[in-house]
Amino acid sequence: MSSKQSPSTPRSQAKADRRTALLGAAATLFARSGFNGVSIEDLGAAVGVSGPAVYRHFTGKQAVLAALLVGVSEDLVAGGRTVVTATTNAATALHCLVRFHVDFALTNPDVIRVQDRDLDSLAVSDRHRVRALQREYVELWVQVLQRVHPTVDEAQLRIRAHATFGLVNSTPHSARASVQPAVRALLEEMALAALGLPGA
Repeated sequence: MSSKQSPSTPRSQAKADRRTALLGAAATLFARSGFNGVSIEDLGAAVGVSGPAVYRHFTGKQAVLAALLVGVSEDLVAGGRTVVTATTNAATALHCLVRFHVDFALTNPDVIRVQDRDLDSLAVSDRHRVRALQREYVELWVQVLQRVHPTVDEAQLRIRAHATFGLVNSTPHSARASVQPAVRALLEEMALAALGLPGA
């Protein structure tokens, strides 16, 4: 999830590793059973610790969900910004944004499923934070699209961006791992076409 400063001691590294493992387990368990269908004991057991040991890393199950969903939203915004600032060419930036998001979707299908289904289980402040980050990410795409299509209405460009996210985010749920390279290429091609920039 969201990257932090590297731990400076073996103990802090072990704690960071356990926290990362818990978030990975949470994504898998929440995606499979839903937020309300998973207990703190289930989370602990998934990484080989007792339920109460989870509280060394998170204040509760809702805090785990917040770390998962806020963290991934922060990562998307940061990654998107890095992609956009890496080139001054708008078409290249759009190609790279598509590649970045397809990679995210194929790598994190469980997180996408959890966000779709369990966002309302977040505390109000965390839910607002996720929504704000999502809007920021969308606007990043819209700004690039405005440079690619300067005569197209901004509202239409925003619709294109949302439609692209829907296409890319939904496909990994049904794509088999064995055909992932083919799925990746197809998703990139379809996303670019939806954005009005055909070609790989």
